[in-house]
Amino acid sequence: MSTNRIGIDSAKAEKLAEELNSLLSTYQVHYQNLRGFHWNIKGNQFFELHLKFEELYNDAQVKIDEIAERILTLGHRPLHSFSAYLDASKVKPVMDLSDGQQTIETVLADLKVILQIERGMLELASEAEDEGTLTLVTDYITQQEKLIWMLSSYLG
Repeated sequence: MSTNRIGIDSAKAEKLAEELNSLLSTYQVHYQNLRGFHWNIKGNQFFELHLKFEELYNDAQVKIDEIAERILTLGHRPLHSFSAYLDASKVKPVMDLSDGQQTIETVLADLKVILQIERGMLELASEAEDEGTLTLVTDYITQQEKLIWMLSSYLG
């Protein structure tokens, strides 16, 4: 069995890096959707949602960097072009949404997809004895489940 520099089976690390690149790409598109919502939100919820979307895209930006660094730690290269992100993303770009309800519903739909990717990674990371990826993804899941509850409550 061949291992990488941090002692993880090379084949398992490669599979984890592929999944992390899918997560990275999905986060990049989700991030850009959040930026668009932040810029274009209108209506009586403008002030609160404008700030909330800024909070969410700042959080996504941190996660994007952490995911890319984890891919590098596993000895692989993170995707780093918009065309690669669009090809690998599990969510689609959204254009010209300015309605509060629609933007929140889109964020919730994106988060559901992100959670599916992350939950799928848990078994892979566990089998590879990759505590770093396991901890990273588990922390994200905990945060996102709470966010989904809060955004769902906001919608009523």
